[in-house]
Amino acid sequence: MLKIQYFASVREAMARAEETIEPPETVRTVADLVSYLASEDAKFAEISSAGNPLLVAINHSVVDRDAELSANDEVAFFPPMTGG
Repeated sequence: MLKIQYFASVREAMARAEETIEPPETVRTVADLVSYLASEDAKFAEISSAGNPLLVAINHSVVDRDAELSANDEVAFFPPMTGG
């Protein structure tokens, strides 16, 4: 099982803060997970499109899309941070 968390504008767009999923065995990386979630949810597909960059963290550490997933990971999606 993976615990998926959505933060900030991603949470607002998804209309939920978190969910727990059991992805298929073919989901091994963050990129695989993004593709899987996009295929299951049109809103996530829109949010994760090329024009909408997302940051991803696994177990509280920001990772690249090629990062590998393990059972019971906590995966968080959030928009890029800006500062001033």
